[in-house]
Amino acid sequence: MNLARKVIANELVQFEHHFKEALKSKVAFLDRIMQYVVKRKGKQLRPMFVLLSAKLGGQINDTSYRAASLVELLHTATLVHDDVVDDAMERRGFFSINALWKNKIAVLVGDYLLTRGLLLSLNNKDYKALQILSEAVKEMSEGELLQMEKARNLNLKESVYYDIIKGKTASLLASACAAGASSTFDDDALIEKMRLFGEKTGMAFQIKDDLFDYGTVNVGKPTGNDIREKKLTLPIIYALNNCDAATRKKIIYIVKNQNTEKEKVQFVIDEVKKAGGIDYATKKMFAYRDEALGLLYEFPKTEVRDALEELVRYTTDRTY
Repeated sequence: MNLARKVIANELVQFEHHFKEALKSKVAFLDRIMQYVVKRKGKQLRPMFVLLSAKLGGQINDTSYRAASLVELLHTATLVHDDVVDDAMERRGFFSINALWKNKIAVLVGDYLLTRGLLLSLNNKDYKALQILSEAVKEMSEGELLQMEKARNLNLKESVYYDIIKGKTASLLASACAAGASSTFDDDALIEKMRLFGEKTGMAFQIKDDLFDYGTVNVGKPTGNDIREKKLTLPIIYALNNCDAATRKKIIYIVKNQNTEKEKVQFVIDEVKKAGGIDYATKKMFAYRDEALGLLYEFPKTEVRDALEELVRYTTDRTY
């Protein structure tokens, strides 16, 4: 991501200032927690997409910075709440909020982050960005709930998987690009094109995440973790639809009843690889990446466009 960071180096510094200001609270205890949140932030991938999408259309402005802060606030809020739901003790190599301050405080912190983001937009009359991001939060919730529902009966339709990841992951990246673009583009058609560009990139990003479950690289979660959580990702869906009946029955039984047994989970991983599930998912991931790049190439070639292309390729080439 060297080019991307170079192109918006000054803007990222400005974003840091805006984001820290947005987190401030008059409650000392909450302010300490917010300082911890700032320290454990991730790669800032979504704010980078916001700022570069804005710069593609013109000069980055205060509305662009607020859009980037809104995206990061909402994303952080969902991560805090996810850690409570998943009872996760770590996030990005740090203790999670719920690990340090228990679930009740973590839920309230997530609520605070959400409302700070909403108020940031409302107080500055950034209604377009607020509409875009509110739609994304709705879709994220729907995607997570759809995944939980299908985990109960192990629905094996590939189309359902795409519906799930489009909601839970791609919608936020799509809204990041659209919100950024809306701060500099006047043409709604171009804003929609950037939203779709972000969505395609987000789909590729999530498939890459799902592929990590079958690898040996340490990415912060154990191999086979999705299987233990009964999450039907693209590699296993393909395997179940392309293996013999006996193997299919055995895989389903393990996912339903033996998903905590290491040897059984390894059996599923091996069968998924044998059936070609990894290769199939990889091809789909690159297809989404190429669709995103196709949309991006409709804009004139500039250093900003090249930086966005670098970010897209990073989503599929990353090792963590």
